[in-house]
Amino acid sequence: MPSDYKTGGSVTLTEAQILELHQKLRDMRHDVNGRLAHITAAAELIRLRPDQSREERLQTLLVESFKAKDIITTYASDFETAFGLTRL
Repeated sequence: MPSDYKTGGSVTLTEAQILELHQKLRDMRHDVNGRLAHITAAAELIRLRPDQSREERLQTLLVESFKAKDIITTYASDFETAFGLTRL
């Protein structure tokens, strides 16, 4: 399977680095799940009460989806750095 990344060779991580990366993964999962909960709630409210605060809820859908994307991008960058991955 072709990849858009290359490594600098073997990588050795300390236990502390592995635990830090794992904590970042846990934080990312928690944060993204929170954003998805906001998106789901806003969508449900639009569906159930389309006449009340629709614009505000649509804004929530947009803002929270971009925040989730940014959280994932940050984690991906941390992961790539920890493993010495670079884009081709």
